[in-house]
Amino acid sequence: MSFTDQERWHVDCCNEVAAPALMKPSIDNVRLIELPSHADGRGVLTSIEQMESIPIEIKRVFYMHNIVSDRGGHAHIDTDQVIIPLHGSFCVNTFDGEREREHFMDDATRGLYTPRLTFLTLHRFSPGAVCLVLANTRYDMRRSLRKRQDYLDHLAHAGMI
Repeated sequence: MSFTDQERWHVDCCNEVAAPALMKPSIDNVRLIELPSHADGRGVLTSIEQMESIPIEIKRVFYMHNIVSDRGGHAHIDTDQVIIPLHGSFCVNTFDGEREREHFMDDATRGLYTPRLTFLTLHRFSPGAVCLVLANTRYDMRRSLRKRQDYLDHLAHAGMI
């Protein structure tokens, strides 16, 4: 799967620091991405190429495992992510300040694209679940909204809700 010029333009705009003030978050922009996968008698090989199979440049990769409680519970001001269930299953709740949607993740050939300023909570992890996250920024806790009310206040201050 390759992205259109319009989707690339959206990503390019989102990679600018000023973009969050211009774009109102919407869970309609959260979407499942089919990752290129090739199966044969040996198993399945899934590959990921930045700006080709996913709409972001990868600057950070992290994964969660041995998970014993909910994760997330925050929004990133300027980070777009792709969330991939490498093993097992879990749910991702997305919230844009007005609407909430739950995504069940259990297929390692599909990633969930979550644009910046989407409030995320990951929960209901199956035993042994492994969650991979690809992000377009390096980690900076100061660029995240760690509580739902802080997120709502940020959106209200920016005139987004």
